[in-house]
Formats: sequence, structure tokens, C-alpha cells
Amino acid sequence: MTTATFSLSELTAAATRAASIAAVASDAERAGWLTAVADALDANVAELVKIADSETRLGKARLTGEVARTSGQLRLFATVITEGSYLEAVIDHADPSAAPPKPDLRRLLKPIGPVAVFSASNFPFAFSVAGGDTASALAVGCSVVVKAHSGHLRLSGRTAEIVTEALAAAGAPKGLFALISGREAGTALVQDPAIKAVGFTGSIPGGRALFDLAVSRPEPIPFYGELGSLNPVVITAAALAERSSQLAAGLAASFTMGAGQFCTKPGLVFIPAGTGFAAELAEAAKGKDAAPMLTSRISDAYPDGLRSVASLPDVTIVSGTADQDATRDGAAPVVFSTSAANVLERPDELLEECFGPTTLLIEYTDQAELSDVLAKVPGSLTATVHAQPGEDVSGLVEQLAGLAGRVLFDGWPTGVAVNWAQQHGGPYPATTSLFTSVGATAVRRFQRPVAYQDAPESVLHPALREANPLGIPRRVDGVLMPS
Repeated sequence: MTTATFSLSELTAAATRAASIAAVASDAERAGWLTAVADALDANVAELVKIADSETRLGKARLTGEVARTSGQLRLFATVITEGSYLEAVIDHADPSAAPPKPDLRRLLKPIGPVAVFSASNFPFAFSVAGGDTASALAVGCSVVVKAHSGHLRLSGRTAEIVTEALAAAGAPKGLFALISGREAGTALVQDPAIKAVGFTGSIPGGRALFDLAVSRPEPIPFYGELGSLNPVVITAAALAERSSQLAAGLAASFTMGAGQFCTKPGLVFIPAGTGFAAELAEAAKGKDAAPMLTSRISDAYPDGLRSVASLPDVTIVSGTADQDATRDGAAPVVFSTSAANVLERPDELLEECFGPTTLLIEYTDQAELSDVLAKVPGSLTATVHAQPGEDVSGLVEQLAGLAGRVLFDGWPTGVAVNWAQQHGGPYPATTSLFTSVGATAVRRFQRPVAYQDAPESVLHPALREANPLGIPRRVDGVLMPS
């Protein structure tokens, strides 16, 4: 269903009806819907990649892998809901002898209803029409209305057709999934009273505007936004002494990957003052070619961002040039360098994300200065430590865990595994919530807890019935019981 043939109010009304059906469907049924969509995407991969490459210029290899990631996410969520712990089923039996007497209480998580999803520009499959937000919402029994990204409208339309056809063939209720497009339609979607939550991936200004709309409604709703992230990296003196060339090569590959358009790009790199690492990184970055960016707007913004950083006092360009035309020639890598003291003087100007293949080296003189400047870094999706075995970095790790949702050791953040343990979210402005948008627990965003007191078993969800007919993990009288 799309706004081409239905009004927004008709789409959200259909989504409300479908959500009531999906909410009482079995986990096995919903898992079948997800698997059907995954199979359909895989079956149409060649067509989808061809369209995506014409609109995003990300290349067939990258896009083919992203389709596989997208279908893999759908299958992961099918596994999550059939395993059952996502319901967080809890039973506390009655105890009349307690003071005060305790009733029989049984609690689980239920779907919240129709969800709005805003597609991302930089992942036209995995964070788009059939991406992680859509998959996790459908998994728990929510209906979904997706707002297509303007950067890949043809792909969004074709993907939506495939998803709709697969869901219908698998027996899902009509109206469970729909697609809209256009800024005005997206704004109206957030304000539509039928919508109970929003998933968003995009810029800080755009996300914040929608966030403000969501929470200022007569009935405020959760807004799960992934906005901007600097993803700081800290390299110790011992690590540089042992493997500086290896670190330079790894960093150059990471910050230029996908023309620097990954939300996990390492944008800040903290290094001890007085080393030769900047020169090594400059050499490693020389081999990285300019690459086309996703949209003309992004291409135009990249040189502006470079010139803004280059114009600041005590900032040096150690590789590349800020004078470039990313729209015409593609985005070329640029490495900047400055001191921690300079960042402490002007954090608002230097600690701002520049979307594209650029990173900022920040030289610190000692651990105290490093701690001071890290305290100024805004919330991020990731933070990375490169240290040597035996170094005491416990204090550093604790500080980084306070500003990021995922802390990496001796690696680079531009890969995000899709599994049970993943956390893809961090303090604002990285995200607007405490939850992850990638991995098994992403479903928690679209559920709410309900407790039943002294309820007859006939009205209870199977997960709360005494015999545990679903065979799922539950907590009973305070004891976690395996499936």
C-alpha cells in the first residue's frame, strides 16, 4: 500500500486494523512472514542491486552484501521471536501469608501498535524499507508505515512492492506494511494519532525536528532516532610504539570506507603528542581514491564541512585538501590535526560531525588532558581503545562506556554485527533512546509491559500460562527458568 492510491489516514487506519491481528498472531506465524520477506529479497537481489546502484552509487559488491545483511536481519528476528525470551515473561504466584498479601501477578511485553519508520540515505537496504526497524517492529506484531528516503525513491518503491507481495503470500493481514514518500507526508505521519512510535536514521537537525513533533503531540510517542556520532578512538603511546604503521593503515581504511558515510566512521582519533603518527596516516590515506557520495546535497555539504574545520585556529591539514568539489570529482580523504588544548577551547566547533571521508587527530599531552577532552565529546555510537596487553586502561574504558553504546578494543568501528549482543545506540545525539537499533534486542523499542493480576488462565497469553505451552524461558517466583 502506498500514498499513490491511498490517503495517509487510510493507510494508518489499515495499519491499525492489521496491528490488532498481528498482535494476536503466533510467534511462528510472524516468523513465517519475516522469512517470506527475506526469501523474496534474496530472490530479487539482482534487480534490487541494479536499481540501488543507479541511485546511490555505492557499487554492486557493497549493495549485494547489504541485501544479504537485510535478509539476514529478518531471519534473525524470526529466530528471536520463536526463542521466546523477547517477551520477558514473569510469573509471581500468590502468597496470602506475605505482609501485605501478594496477589498472583504475571507480566509480559506486548506490541505497541502501528510504527512509523524513516529510511536512511547511507544504507538503502539494511536501514531502509525492509531494514532493521521494519523487521524488528513486524517481528513483535506491530504494523509499519515506512517513509521512503528521497535519495533512493525507485528502489524504495520496488522494495515495498516485493515486501507487500511476500507478506500477502505468507498470509499476513492487509495493511501490515505500507510506504509513503515526501517530506510533508513524513511530518504528517509522525503526527498521525494512529502511530505509536517512530524509528528514524538520519541527520541531527532532521531527527531533532521530528523528535520534537513526536513528543509534543497531544499523545506523545517514543521517537527512536539515530542522529549523529563522532565515534572517538584513543591510541596509547605503547600501542603506537609497537604497531603505528598497522594502526595507520587500519584507520585509513576505516574512515574512508564507503566515502566516510558510515554512522560508525571514526571521526576523532586521540593520540599522544609528539609522535610521527600523523605522517604515517597521511601516507596510508594517499592510496584512498575520491569516491562519489550518496546524494547531491551530501556532496555539496562535505566541502563546506572541510572548509569550516580548516578555517579554525591551530588546525592543520596533514593529508588531502579542503578545497574540493565532491559533487563533480567525488569526495577525497582529508586528515586534520589539532591539540587537545585547542579542542577544550572551542569544543562546539571542533566536535562537530563532518559526513564524509575525513577524520581529526587530537594530540593529548597526558592522561589528565585526555580525560578532560573526552568529557567534552558528545554521545556516540562507538568508542575504541588501542592499547597494549598489560596496560591499565580501566579508567579510560569506564569513561568511554559513559559516552558510547559500544566500546571496541584493537579494532575499528565501521562494522556492525547483527546478533544477540549488539548495541547500536548511545547517549544523545548518537540516539534519542537507551535502546539498540541493530541486533536482537531492537524489538524492545516496539513493546510495552502489561501485568495481569489474579487473571483466569483462559485470558492469558500462552507465555504466562502455568504449563508454559510455548516452552520459552521465564522467571517464576524470582527464579529464571530455562525453556
